[in-house]
Amino acid sequence: MPHFTQQFQAGGPQLSLFVGVSQPREQALRQANLTVPQPTLVRGLVDTGASITAVDPAVIQALGLQPTGFMSVHTPSTGSTPHQASTFDVSIAVPVAPLTFTLGAIAVIESSLTVQGIQVLIGRDVLAHCLFVYDGRANIFSLAF
Repeated sequence: MPHFTQQFQAGGPQLSLFVGVSQPREQALRQANLTVPQPTLVRGLVDTGASITAVDPAVIQALGLQPTGFMSVHTPSTGSTPHQASTFDVSIAVPVAPLTFTLGAIAVIESSLTVQGIQVLIGRDVLAHCLFVYDGRANIFSLAF
């Protein structure tokens, strides 16, 4: 099982990954002879408390994505009143030489994250396809896929 291990950053278990248009969107753009936006290299934070992955609006805009729907989201700051978040279909790729962990199409929500020094909050929807190990004593984390 391919895997990697990294030391925590100051903000927790962070990694570099690519966010792009979903594979179905890429195919549709190619069939229409339209330009496919290049995937964007971003910084992500693994968050086992997040049920769905969140992507910063700047990344969504750079990819030219349109909302596919809306989702009610509960966060610590919203309390018992849910926040309505736009959903978008994207692809996610985590490059780990010599392989790459790829999800060709996954629904994410839009959330402002750059103030935290990240562009993606990696939720349990992505982690459901992996093995994630958090070793606080050694100050490392591992991701296997």
